[in-house]
Amino acid sequence: MTAFRFHKSSYSATSSECVEVARNIPRTVGVRDSKRPDGPVIVLGPAAWDAFQDELVRSD
Repeated sequence: MTAFRFHKSSYSATSSECVEVARNIPRTVGVRDSKRPDGPVIVLGPAAWDAFQDELVRSD
C-alpha cells in the first residue's frame, strides 16, 4: 500500500492542536492527529470527507 503523505493546515499554528490530512491515495482521505504522527489514522472516502467539511462550515 502506498504511504500516506500528510499535510497540516496552513491555518494551524506550529504549537496548536491540529489534524493532518493526506489525499495522495485515490478515493481515500487519511486523517490523523498532528501530535501523534505514529498514532491511528482515520480513513475516509471522499464523500464522507466532503460531508465533514460541509458540516464544519455550517457550524462556524
